[in-house]
Amino acid sequence: MNAKDLKKELEYKNKSAFDSITEDELERSFAYAESYKLFLDNAKTEREAVKYAVAMAKRKGYTEYSFGDELSEGGKYYYNNRGKQLVIFKIGEESLEKGAYIMAAHIDSPRLDLKQNPLYEDSGFGMFKTHYYGGIKKYQWTAMPMSLIGVVYKKDGTKVDFTIGEEAGDPIFCVSDLLPHLAAKQMQKKGGELIEGESLNLIIGSMPDDCEKDKFKTSVMKLLNEKYGITEDDFVTAEIEAVPAFKACDLGLDRSMVGGYGQDDRVCAYTALRAVCESENPKKTVACVLVDKEEIGSMGNTG
Repeated sequence: MNAKDLKKELEYKNKSAFDSITEDELERSFAYAESYKLFLDNAKTEREAVKYAVAMAKRKGYTEYSFGDELSEGGKYYYNNRGKQLVIFKIGEESLEKGAYIMAAHIDSPRLDLKQNPLYEDSGFGMFKTHYYGGIKKYQWTAMPMSLIGVVYKKDGTKVDFTIGEEAGDPIFCVSDLLPHLAAKQMQKKGGELIEGESLNLIIGSMPDDCEKDKFKTSVMKLLNEKYGITEDDFVTAEIEAVPAFKACDLGLDRSMVGGYGQDDRVCAYTALRAVCESENPKKTVACVLVDKEEIGSMGNTG
């Protein structure tokens, strides 16, 4: 065999999946992508991802597991850790001594988190202070429509689910930026310095209340209190995340790609979740582990 033929024989050939799948496989792939887009839209935070995954598991006959519960062959279980980590598993025919199939993925994504005392006013605006979570290109997060999703624990211990910006007609929020003709100095900076982390604060409102002091803060808190029954003190025990407000959609004229927030690593989380939920009579035990905090070093009791 000459060198040219040997090279062809040995080297890796990189080719598109579209060149090797059948029409039926292509059709099923696009149908799968439609359900994946629904997952992206309904699982923008780790809490939402766990909630969505639990609902899917329940529809497939999985029941909640608590430590100490008896396990049986063929049994289908899930363990929900604090609403931010999930283990779904199905007991196989073989003993665990012969191994198991375990898939793991993380369900957190880069975002902006509200600080514990976030509300302030500046230059005629009500504002929320944020801290970026995970690695982000900060300049990409300005002038982007944002939703607020999370939970608030009130003084009496009750939990309030907090979501604004995801439903049609909801208001959205954004981080402000300079107009191009006012940004001459800004544009001289390096990419990593265009927007400082301390500047990633959300505009919440601009209509003042009729009180003498803190007119814009008071206006915002009145609206939040009317809708959710919360006070400013409740932010101390809240977990609220600012995430892109847009929905997942087809990308490209041929609709061959998916555009959406949080695909790292929810593309792996969704496929692992579907694989376990739809497994039939496995010989080995199969499990899907969905974890939080990967974006900041896999720490904490849900990481």
